[in-house]
Amino acid sequence: MTDQPSTVEIETAPNPEFAVILMHGLGAAANDFVPLVSELRLADAPAIRFVFPNAPEMAVTANNGYVMRAWYDILSFEGINRRVDEAGSVDEAGIEASCQRVRELIAEQNVRGIPTGRIFLAGFSQGGAMTYSAGLTHPDKLAGLIVLSGYIPAKGLIDASFSEANRTTPIFAAHGTFDDVLNVRLGEEAVEFAREQGCTADWHTYPMPHSVCMEEVEALRAWLGARLAA
Repeated sequence: MTDQPSTVEIETAPNPEFAVILMHGLGAAANDFVPLVSELRLADAPAIRFVFPNAPEMAVTANNGYVMRAWYDILSFEGINRRVDEAGSVDEAGIEASCQRVRELIAEQNVRGIPTGRIFLAGFSQGGAMTYSAGLTHPDKLAGLIVLSGYIPAKGLIDASFSEANRTTPIFAAHGTFDDVLNVRLGEEAVEFAREQGCTADWHTYPMPHSVCMEEVEALRAWLGARLAA
């Protein structure tokens, strides 16, 4: 793979007051979602630092051991599509290691002057899975969680370390009804799980495959803008 910095950063204006840490999907890279910053058109909002981290490179079992960027190993795509937390189909150690990496990214923003209460976690696909996993277990309250075509890979890990601080953290979750990579039912199950814990989750579906559409971006702009102005 081509070497890339561990994170890519875009600031919408000097002296950012908020941060959005956005995690890419399986096999993708930090730069993939950089265009989202301009598409959100948040020029009138408070200054935001968008942080796009690169997942580590690892051999992904379900892809015949091919080395790619991944937040954790996927042992079986069949298991992912049938039941995401089925025994033997989830790399729990990898998920926990990446959760720790997310905590370090949050701590880095704290040191640079942005408190956790002004940090949003976000992610697409496997990055969305990490948003749920790290966000719902983070010990300090976050500003919000943004999950694009994501799912919960291991409900047991969240159950074991669920954070009371983030029980009321707002969630924006969206999914394509034509998604043939991660069936929309996985997104629905994740939102149902979050709501069962008492979380407030805004759920959106769009007639699209495993991707992002402009209607979704516009809904996210409204959701994010309301929380930046609060």
